[in-house]
Amino acid sequence: MIASIPHCHFTTSSTLLNHPLLKKNHLNPPHKIYQFSQKPIKTPSLKEVGKQARLKEAYQILTRLFPDQNPLQFCPEEAYSSALELCANKKALSLGKQVHAHMMKSCTVCDSVFLSTRLVFMYGKCGSLLSAEKVFDKMPHRTIFTWNAMIGAYVSNGEPLGALSLYREMRVLGVPLDSCTFPCLLKACGALNNLHCGAEIHGLAIKCGYDSIIFIVNSIVAMYAKCSNLDGARQLFDGMTEKEDIVSWNSIISAFAANGQSVEALGHFRDMQKLGLALNTYTFVAALQACEDSFFVKLGMEIHAPVLKASHDVDVYVANALIAMYARCGKMDEAARIFYKMDDQDSISWNTLLSGFVQNGLYEESLKFFYEMQDAGRKPDQVSVLNVISASGRLGNLLNGMELHAYAIRSGFDSDLQVGNTLIDMYAKCSNINYMGRAFDRMADKDFISWTTIIAGYAQSKAYSRALELFLKVQIEGMDVDEMMIASILMACGGSNNISYVKEIHGYILRRGLSDLALQNSIVDVYGECKNIDYAKRMFESIEYKDVVSWTSMMTCYLHNGLPNEALEFVYFMKETSVEPDSIALMSLLSAAASLSALKKGKEIHGFLIRKGFIVEESLANSLVDMYARCGVLENSYKLFNCIRHKSLTLWTSMINANGMHGRGKAAVDLFNRIKVENIVPDHITFLALLYACSHSGFIDEGRRFLEVMQCEYHLEPWPEHYACLVDLLGRANHLEEAYQFVKTMQIQPTSEVWCALLGACQVHSNKELGQIAAQKLLELGPENPGNYVLVSNVFAASGRWKDVEEVRMRMKGSGLKKNPGCSWVEVDNKVHTFVARDKSHPQSNEIYHKLAQITETLESKGGYVAQTKYVLHNVEEEQKIQMLYGHSERLAIAYGLLGTPNGTPIRVTKNLRVCGDCHTFCKLVSKVFERGLVVRDANRFHHFGNGVCSCGDYW
Repeated sequence: MIASIPHCHFTTSSTLLNHPLLKKNHLNPPHKIYQFSQKPIKTPSLKEVGKQARLKEAYQILTRLFPDQNPLQFCPEEAYSSALELCANKKALSLGKQVHAHMMKSCTVCDSVFLSTRLVFMYGKCGSLLSAEKVFDKMPHRTIFTWNAMIGAYVSNGEPLGALSLYREMRVLGVPLDSCTFPCLLKACGALNNLHCGAEIHGLAIKCGYDSIIFIVNSIVAMYAKCSNLDGARQLFDGMTEKEDIVSWNSIISAFAANGQSVEALGHFRDMQKLGLALNTYTFVAALQACEDSFFVKLGMEIHAPVLKASHDVDVYVANALIAMYARCGKMDEAARIFYKMDDQDSISWNTLLSGFVQNGLYEESLKFFYEMQDAGRKPDQVSVLNVISASGRLGNLLNGMELHAYAIRSGFDSDLQVGNTLIDMYAKCSNINYMGRAFDRMADKDFISWTTIIAGYAQSKAYSRALELFLKVQIEGMDVDEMMIASILMACGGSNNISYVKEIHGYILRRGLSDLALQNSIVDVYGECKNIDYAKRMFESIEYKDVVSWTSMMTCYLHNGLPNEALEFVYFMKETSVEPDSIALMSLLSAAASLSALKKGKEIHGFLIRKGFIVEESLANSLVDMYARCGVLENSYKLFNCIRHKSLTLWTSMINANGMHGRGKAAVDLFNRIKVENIVPDHITFLALLYACSHSGFIDEGRRFLEVMQCEYHLEPWPEHYACLVDLLGRANHLEEAYQFVKTMQIQPTSEVWCALLGACQVHSNKELGQIAAQKLLELGPENPGNYVLVSNVFAASGRWKDVEEVRMRMKGSGLKKNPGCSWVEVDNKVHTFVARDKSHPQSNEIYHKLAQITETLESKGGYVAQTKYVLHNVEEEQKIQMLYGHSERLAIAYGLLGTPNGTPIRVTKNLRVCGDCHTFCKLVSKVFERGLVVRDANRFHHFGNGVCSCGDYW
């Protein structure tokens, strides 16, 4: 009787769906799995009810049978067996326990090994592993089927170690294994990724003569695949003499697909088709899983075709696999089309499409679909919530993220580790470090990802000290540290500008051997941020296999430290290594060209990206617009701007800023009005560019109005920089009293930028009294910018307060700050040449100074030039002041430009400081006497000189 139990009842997978009890009346009847030597009277009423899956009625009939039936006419084992099988199939644990209790009362069956085995099987299927163990342990006698049932219970309930422990006990007791034992044991080895134990069981199967049984071979193939031993799986499959079993093909296709061997998986799928084997649901699902990215989309569509041919109604599992395949390949329209054609979507269907939207960056669409899911009456599960929290973070939608957090708490999902980690990431991306910290603190269990995410969140949100504190805690608790966490700590060290921390972390990296290429590139970046170019360069040179990121990091280092010329020269070394610049590297090069106003270099880079097929959109378009604007060719900026069909807010802001630096305030205001027409919402940076444009064009009323619009209409709280812009605007227009009153009534404490703007205006308009107040306030704040100290020093010097000048300079020196020397650049013969005040390092220095003397003499005789020594704020003799003016860096650059460029071509000069009044006059006279256009960009704005007139109208 016992020997007739088919093996399939002991290898049932734990992945079967849990169907709701008593919900449907049309399910297939359970298989009849027992045979009896004698033919007892049948119990049709019980079986008929069993076929209809009405468990409660089946149990009621069972209880009535025993007093009513004659024991000679009634077989209790068959009745109990049917009831237990029904409970197992429907996972009806409660009713299964009642049947068990009924059996305990019946003396005729309480010692039945067969029924005890059925009880072990039922409890295992119903997820009550403890009850199964209790029944198993109390059995005085066990058959191989009992052992198989208990092993199956362990495997199906996610306890593979228990299954292998029981297997070892069997070996010790000498219990012979049958063909049904091996699939469960092999599945347990696969779940544990225990190749050694799996190979041992494989060897035992060969020894027992079971290696020719097809379902055992398939289990061995699946085990090797789970243990990532594809060679073993392939050898077994290739060694099979009969290859007509569809399960074998499905196993090998799944093995390759699960291990990322897509080409091999799809190759076997093609071979299967050539043999003419009938494809089933598992075949299609496995083959579709192998189509892992957009490279396989054509093959995925070829698999889709036979699916459609096989049946008009696509199986739900295949439909879900199709949705997942199209989502992985980026074909979300096709994925959505399949979803909406399904007659009955399950939770996997909804979550697969939702995940697809998130994975493909369609975050707005994912939120809309989530709401559609709720409207359809689908209760969001943990997977749904995870996806939408992630989408909210990517969108920076804090309110939506908080709503989902509340839902997760109500649903009990917030205790899940993955949900907690996703919440931390969402709050970090929404720049809300308070809620991020609370979400982290509320997590009962934290893993390595939790710590990595919170540290990255603090580092990215500029809470550098907090990131460093948590990293210290990680080390104290002895947790592992990987490259990703170290990268976040390096970001925190760079942000805090603490070179000693950087060196400590660098040493830690070397000791732990964590230094991969990405981390090496990060070290170059952080040394650059901390202004240690020598260390950055040494680190860069130590990288054996440099990629484009390595080169870009070094170029960015030069740019960050005010060495754009070196950054541009660096690209030639990059070309020699055959490393092609990517869009990020090209943006760095464009920034370098823009810093130097190196128009030819900028055009070369523009030509390169066109030849290489780069799409000029978003960040690249912004960089090109900015480069042309900062090189003085505003018309080219407009050409690019007008060519971009979908203009981002950043692009509009760049164009407003471009007009501002060229003194075209009206054009900047017009662009802002166009933004409103396009229904684009401006941000803080947009208003900063707009106020800057108003400041350089004297638009007082407009400036006042835009600050009010920013606060009242767009509810943006001004930054100190916005207030400084308005103070600068009022000060430039000689509304100094109004500017001072505005500073005193500001809603926030005036920063050094605000007092600096007022002080600069006082110096221009010679308001010594107010200038002294602003200078004193600036000194009280202890500014970190050396330019602010220089401005204070200049104000004192203009008043002849040389003792105060010396005191300021000593204070500046004590703070470790140095005055930035006046430096100018000019592009001649496709090379950028650098000049410092009174510099004689250029190879053609003698020629340059001789040419400058000729220019000065010509301007004096033909243009009436007289040096204005009031702009020399040094306590020296008048003659020395004149010589100091003659040696200003922009004059050297102009002299070299006149030497090295053809007549009639404009000369483009860039200076790192503001052009003094005397040099401004000098440039106007050069443009008139020598009939050469001059485009000079100083620290404030552009000056276009032509025929003795400047575009700034002497207002800068």
